[in-house]
Amino acid sequence: MSDRPAVLIMQRHLGPVTAFLESFCSVYRLWEGPPIEAQADVRAVVVAGEFPLDKDLIGRLPNLRHIACFTAGYDGIDVDWCHARGLTVTHAPGVNHEDVADHAIGLILAARRRIVDGDQKVKDGTWLLDDRLMTRSLKGQKLGIVGLGDIGQAVARRAEPMRMTIAWWGPRVKDSPWPRAPSLLALARESDILMVACRADDTNRGLISAEVIEALGPDGLLVNVARGQLVDEDALITALKDGRLGQAALDVFLDEPTDPARWADVPNAVLTPHTGGATSEAVQGMLMLLVQNLQAVLNGAPAATPVRS
Repeated sequence: MSDRPAVLIMQRHLGPVTAFLESFCSVYRLWEGPPIEAQADVRAVVVAGEFPLDKDLIGRLPNLRHIACFTAGYDGIDVDWCHARGLTVTHAPGVNHEDVADHAIGLILAARRRIVDGDQKVKDGTWLLDDRLMTRSLKGQKLGIVGLGDIGQAVARRAEPMRMTIAWWGPRVKDSPWPRAPSLLALARESDILMVACRADDTNRGLISAEVIEALGPDGLLVNVARGQLVDEDALITALKDGRLGQAALDVFLDEPTDPARWADVPNAVLTPHTGGATSEAVQGMLMLLVQNLQAVLNGAPAATPVRS
């Protein structure tokens, strides 16, 4: 075993963090091949929280102590399973929720005011003065927020000055200046716009079901900035095609990257490639927490931002 601790980065898109870690540890990258020669040296793995944790690989790292999640969300990590094996799990909370909320409002505006359609009309030469692109005002529209965590609250604070009416639903009662609907289905029925901003886990996969989509209705807009698995994507696509749902604006998908052919003939959908929290400031904040957590746990100190069971 080497005296220098090793860290294994699991996903290719996290590769750029290598340069920030090499000053205090050896860094291996899984996409370059499993570090068979260094299995006993690996003390931490760096992961993106939306990806399922490879438990078989974890079982082959005898001195692993730390699952370091680069992101705020950690729905791909079985935290109880990790804790039962003595593994510390950390994440990056409170860093990018304001940016995600900005993006969510942008999706609402893009869909409701048909900004993407207007852009295309100008570019393809179909803009006619006697055929103006008419849309509804946001004033008075009822915004239903699924999950009143950091992101949900940040969206609500932005929506109020835009003259929208706010309500929310979540499984647990909490103090809030906005009313809590008696159920998710009731929230969907009463909303013009349904914003999905809750945490994903094994219990709420497909939470936004065909029934919820039907309740939102042919004039409704579904916005998802949380996780793709929260929405029954097949039911969503079918409802958009047959007009039972008015619009969708999505930053997250069931599979990422999503197959473009899946969306080629889907009407009234605004799609972005999971960029809601991808700002330079947010990434810098996540990197700082990653380094703090790794240095602390590798040196036997308490983690800065641990995930608790």
